[in-house]
Parts: sequence; structure tokens; C-alpha cells
Amino acid sequence: MIGIYVRVSTEEQKKGYSVEGQINDCINMAKTDNIIKYVDDGYTGEILNRPALTKMLEDAENEIINKIICYDPDRLSRKLLNQLIITEKLEKFNVELKFVRSDYKSDPEGQLYFQIRGAFSEFDKAKIKHNTMTGRYRKAKKGHVVKGSGLFGYDYDREKKTYVINEEEAKVIKMIFDYFTDPHTKFKGINGIAHHLTELGIPTPRGKKVWHRQVVRQMLMNESYTGRYFQNKYNTEGNYVKKQAGERVELRLRPREEWLETRIPRIISDEQFNFAQQKIKHAKRRFANYGRHNYLLSGLVRCGRCGETMTGRKRKSHGKDYFVYECRKNYAGAKSRGCGREMSENKLNKIVWTKVVDMLNNPEKVNEYKDDIPAKNYLLEEITHLENQIKRVRNGRKRLLSLISISDDELNLDEIKEKMRELQDEEKKYKESLKELKKENKHQKHNEYSEIILQETLQYYLSVKDTNFDKNQMKKIIRMIVEEVVVVDAKTVYIHTF
Repeated sequence: MIGIYVRVSTEEQKKGYSVEGQINDCINMAKTDNIIKYVDDGYTGEILNRPALTKMLEDAENEIINKIICYDPDRLSRKLLNQLIITEKLEKFNVELKFVRSDYKSDPEGQLYFQIRGAFSEFDKAKIKHNTMTGRYRKAKKGHVVKGSGLFGYDYDREKKTYVINEEEAKVIKMIFDYFTDPHTKFKGINGIAHHLTELGIPTPRGKKVWHRQVVRQMLMNESYTGRYFQNKYNTEGNYVKKQAGERVELRLRPREEWLETRIPRIISDEQFNFAQQKIKHAKRRFANYGRHNYLLSGLVRCGRCGETMTGRKRKSHGKDYFVYECRKNYAGAKSRGCGREMSENKLNKIVWTKVVDMLNNPEKVNEYKDDIPAKNYLLEEITHLENQIKRVRNGRKRLLSLISISDDELNLDEIKEKMRELQDEEKKYKESLKELKKENKHQKHNEYSEIILQETLQYYLSVKDTNFDKNQMKKIIRMIVEEVVVVDAKTVYIHTF
């Protein structure tokens, strides 16, 4: 079986670089329709972690294909090192490699030519990137909006290279600022505005039904609505490659003096925008003062009924404040509202602290407490189910490949390609769910560091035992040894230790 590998990055797509053209040229070279296509559409050649490339190498290793035809070496990668890694793997699997636009041989002269060509390809990519960035910077310096970033409230005018107001979206922006800056508004802060927009059925900037308070907050803090749109604000170098490689991408602000200001139509006045910023600052201070109560188990408590986290809340009774841990999410956009279970903070603190002290005074009881935790059998069942689902999906992909290789009938390759993508997406979803379940189940397995953690906690506990523990010392001890506190009901509390 012959494999055909083609790749087009997002930038190359915009320039009309054709996937179909590459495929046709490769098929002409193969002189057969008995092929498997591996297409990385929209992926940069700077990374190795590409879906189609990964699948092709797996099939090469499993002897599903014995020959690969690629349009050009820079389709495999624009980095010389990556090209060499790929070719070395293919040689290891005894898979022949051919290029439409290059004569590749695995002898010393062929390898030298291949490496020189790869070095030039890498240089060419760096040069294109530099020229592109320089060109964008010059356009921004002239007052053009280089490319539309999907700024809510505006449409991008490609001919004039600027933003024009989207009247319907601009109405929403004005509503948000008016709601927030009106001293007589009936809505309570940013959260109330988000709830109200959801109730009105206004779509979010991404077309969703539910507004999150953070989305409203970002709009209130976006200076672009005053007509000052800043470009060259973030250092995005390497972000595109990181994103495609599945790595975390962080926004890095450039120094303010490097920002380029571009004028666009105004939606909000400077006075209203500045007033909104002052209100946000004051709201931060009020929230900071309100949240000064030091919860002993902050971030550790989970509801044993619905599985949601429980957070601290202040209550009033007969004019006096008291505190509880509550399973309820009131903020706009919360994925789950929780089941509403409550437990007195003092009562739960006392239960947990008593058990922790008992463990530390009697270290031999630690295993008893571990045995006291009910085994989550349903987790093991779900893990088994997901593992079986992953096997089913993989077998489905193998059957599709076998069908292609043995069938004499004319197959609809587009439908098969779409089905393969669906199976790949399905497998990815199952793998992510499996990873989360295994993470949740890890506390039931013996941890080789448990004894070290216990000894370190015990050492600190004994060093402060005779000092009448203050709350911060109690908090430190609990966090050293306790991973999670599960509240089933007022009398049933389980402590998960590390």
C-alpha cells in the first residue's frame, strides 16, 4: 500500500497553495489508485505533532504502508531536524520515501543534498516570517488595522483596512456600559448584567446563549471602544507553533511604548469608560474586604452528593454573621449550579481537625482512615468502559483502512476521510475523559510518597504542638496531608489524604 502525504499551513491556504494539486501530482507519480491519503490541512511544518503525520508514521510502523510519496521535502517539515527525524523513522520501518519535486536517495550524496535543501527551506521560512511581521508593523504604523481580530461591536473593512461599527453589536456594548455606570441601575454589578443579558436572549460574542461575568468584565475594560485600538500590543512570537503543538499559550504584553495606536470609530465616551474603570477598582476593594474571612478548608471541600466543589459563604442569623460551606455556584456562566447542600464551617472544621490530629497522634491509624474511604467502584467501571470505547474506535479505523486496501469497488474516499476524522475526534474525546477519571481515581491507589508526606507533616505538627495552634498553623498542617474533604451529609465526612 502506498501512502500520500500532503500539508498546507493556514498562511499557505490564504495564498492559494492547493492540497488537491499536491494530491494529484503524488497520484500521478504513484501510478495507482491503491493509496491512502494523509492530509494535514492548516498545520505548520514547524511541529512534528500533526494528526495525519502521526497516523502515517503509525501505519508505517504497523506495515500498513510500504511506500510514501510526498510533494516536496518542506511538506514533511520546514525544519531540517524534523525532516531528519521523520526520514530516520521511515528507514527504520523499511518504508520507501519519494518526492515529486526532489530526487531523494538514501546514499551519502543523497543525504547531503537533502540536508542542504532542508537548511534552505528552514531559512526561507524564517525569512518569510520576518518579512510578514515587518510588513504588518509598517501597515500598523500608517494607521491601518492589519487584520480583523473579531472585535465585538465592529466589522472589519478589508478594503479600507479598518474597523467599522456594527450597529446591532454596538447597541449591546452601550447597554453594558450604561447598566454598569448608572448609579440607579437595578442590576447588581457585572454578575447581574451577565444574568440580565442571558435572560434577554442576547447572543454572546461567540454566539452562545449564556453570558459569563468575565466576558462582560473584559468588555468594560476594553479601551478599543473609546476609538483607541492598539496593535503590536502582545508578543506572539512562537504562539502559533505552540498552539498547534498542543502547548499552553500565554499572552505576553510588550512594553507600553511599543504599542501602536490606531484610531477607529468610537462607541463609548472617554468619560463613561473612565468612570467604569473607577467602579471596577472600587468593586475589587470591596470584594477584597468581604473575602477576608480565613476559611480553614478553603479549596478542599467537595459535595458527596453531586461532586461539585463547596465554597465558603457568609450568612446572618439574629443580626450576627456565621459561615458555611455551600454547594452552589451563583456566578453567571457557571457550568453547574450545584445541589445547594450546606454545612456549618465550624462543625466541618472541627470534624476534619479532630480526624487529622487523631491521625498525627496515632500514625498507625492512617491506613484505617484510608480504608474508611468508600471505594469509588463506579469510577473503575467508567474507566473500563472508556478503555473499551477507545479500542472500538481504533478497530473501526483499522477496518476502514482494510476496506480501502482490499476493495475493488470504487469507494467514496471523501466519505471515508470524513468518517476517519469523526473516529479520530471520538478517540480524542474518550482519551480526555479517561485522563480525568484516572486523575480522580488516583487517591485510591497507594502513593509511594505517602510515607514521606506523613513524616514531614508529623515533624511540623510536633514542632508546634505545644504552642496552642493558631488558624494558620492548622491550615498548613491540613494542607500538607489532606487532598480533599468530601461531605456526604452532616454526620458523614470523608478525608482523602495524599
